Amino acid sequence: MKVSVSMYSFHSVIQKEKWSVLDFCRHTETLNLEGVELLDFYWKNKEEELPEVIECLKNSSLTVSCYDASNDFVKETVEERRSEIQKVMDAVDTAKQLGTHCVRVFCGDLKPGMDYSVGKDWIISSLKECAKYAESQGVVLAIENHGLLAGKSGQVKEILAEVGSPAVKSTFDTGNFLLVEDDPLSAYENLKNDIAHVHFKDFRKRTAADGERGFKGLGEKYWIGVIPGDGEVQLAEIISKLKRDHSEMWLSLEYEGDKDAKVAVPEAVNRIRKLVMGQEV
Repeated sequence: MKVSVSMYSFHSVIQKEKWSVLDFCRHTETLNLEGVELLDFYWKNKEEELPEVIECLKNSSLTVSCYDASNDFVKETVEERRSEIQKVMDAVDTAKQLGTHCVRVFCGDLKPGMDYSVGKDWIISSLKECAKYAESQGVVLAIENHGLLAGKSGQVKEILAEVGSPAVKSTFDTGNFLLVEDDPLSAYENLKNDIAHVHFKDFRKRTAADGERGFKGLGEKYWIGVIPGDGEVQLAEIISKLKRDHSEMWLSLEYEGDKDAKVAVPEAVNRIRKLVMGQEV
């Protein structure tokens, strides 16, 4: 299996040190990786930066495993939804320039007072339109399990079935299932035939020592991002299944912990390598 790192893993460093996409790509040269995952909201001037980033990746022999769109289809007006659809279509074009055929997409999330079925209908109609363009360009849109409308594997499965396009599949985020009380191993079995990309992530439950930090899950549960192997996701079992079913799949590290990413990410990559080789971490 191939290992990449999402630029989002360095989000705190990017904010603190004002990294550009090029800065991130140069930093990844120091890591033992085959690829990187880039996100649309990190560009400062995409038209100017893109050629430099492409050249850097070429010189470093790094592949773009996936390009991420930061869309939200759950918008009240047609004009707003049209803007989000265009955002995904633009991401498809950028992905092709970067040499990847995978675009991570979100569905969106419920807003206060909004009906679940209405939000879901907007997601499906928007994805159907995006899927036509993606398919024409040879690109797959991979829905990340995220939020209340598409956080559980059953929700993702239902959306995929209703969209009904070979150009729409799953970004299987190993950690996000915990936030909605969906067992990651069971989720894998539910989505294994639909996976196009993997976000490799781990969480643990928040303790009193953690204070008020953390990601809010269902109910009153909060979760803390950790280096893979320090949390509750059954990562070894998931990798074993991925090796069986998707041996050429990208494992893209998405670290969301509080430790210095420059220290945590190399350790996380090392652990992923061990897990792929069947070793304990």
